[in-house]
Amino acid sequence: QVQLVESGGGLVQTGGSLRLSCAASGRTFSNYAMGWFRQAPGKEREFVAAISRGGSGKYYAESVKGRFTISRDNAKNTVYLQMSSLAPEDTAVYYCAGDLAGRISAYSRDYDYWGQGTQVTVSS
Repeated sequence: QVQLVESGGGLVQTGGSLRLSCAASGRTFSNYAMGWFRQAPGKEREFVAAISRGGSGKYYAESVKGRFTISRDNAKNTVYLQMSSLAPEDTAVYYCAGDLAGRISAYSRDYDYWGQGTQVTVSS
């Protein structure tokens, strides 16, 4: 079992930046590939970014490529999502997730553990 806790969400203006963090506890963090997903009101949860166990492999949704950066610090058991050039359509609850199989996957069904989410609101 691994517990995931997101933080860093908030209200930001269009064009602004935020950094989300996801702290893990429980089993060895470096055993998991990690992903970020988001869910806007009335919409399905969608993939944002994923990172491999060691951090060298990264994968982004087209909608965030060039604006968001995923990274991890295995010594701190934390994965980050640096978001810049934010737009109102980025408004959502952002979730981190862990995949024990180590896939860099865009599919939520591939992830074993999920955090509770952190709200990001981008005002126009």
